[in-house]
Amino acid sequence: MSNLNANYERILEVLRKISKEQLLTYQRRKPKMSDLELISLSLTAEFMGVDSENDLFRNLPASFLAKIERSVYDRRRRNLVPHLEIIRLKLASFFNDFEDYFIIDSMPLEVCKLARSSRSRTCKKDIYSALNKGYCASQNSSYYGYKLHAICSVNGVFQSIDLGAASVHNIHYLKKIKTQISDCTLIGDRGYLSAEVQLNLFETCNIKINTPIRNNQNNYKKQPYIF
Repeated sequence: MSNLNANYERILEVLRKISKEQLLTYQRRKPKMSDLELISLSLTAEFMGVDSENDLFRNLPASFLAKIERSVYDRRRRNLVPHLEIIRLKLASFFNDFEDYFIIDSMPLEVCKLARSSRSRTCKKDIYSALNKGYCASQNSSYYGYKLHAICSVNGVFQSIDLGAASVHNIHYLKKIKTQISDCTLIGDRGYLSAEVQLNLFETCNIKINTPIRNNQNNYKKQPYIF
């Protein structure tokens, strides 16, 4: 934790250039730690690999503990999640401003084993967050949970991150990215192979999808080695 203060100040300096201090509307007294300072502390903990709030608050300097209690920190951080996503998109747009090539992929997020899926009550309260059964071709196995979709620049900066139902095909995620990127090349696997969707993305957003073509397809052409 010796570098926490230095990392915190550097992250806060960057965030102040793209966001205002207070992001939530308060009806009572002004908090000692602003919303942006709280987000900076949260990002600092993630940057330093601190994934436990107990560990974080056990080692926080007195200057931080005088500003906020752990229960308040936890509650306010949950309320700031939508604003944190907006900040992430601003940062991603800044770093990826001149990027022309991105990589798109998905991975399974297993919540529990298939044998326990019928008894699991995780996230079943709301329909939009309900889990279901999916198939992972790379692992040749079925699983119960979600599917994580991500678009990343060749330099390692994530432009888009999203969770979807495990049973939904990867190609449907491409329909959601029209408002996030444009004028670029997306490199993906055969899960994103669709002539109709690829043509639509090219005509509407100038996004070119580059995927390996199946050997039995017409006009088969090997994908460039660099991709």
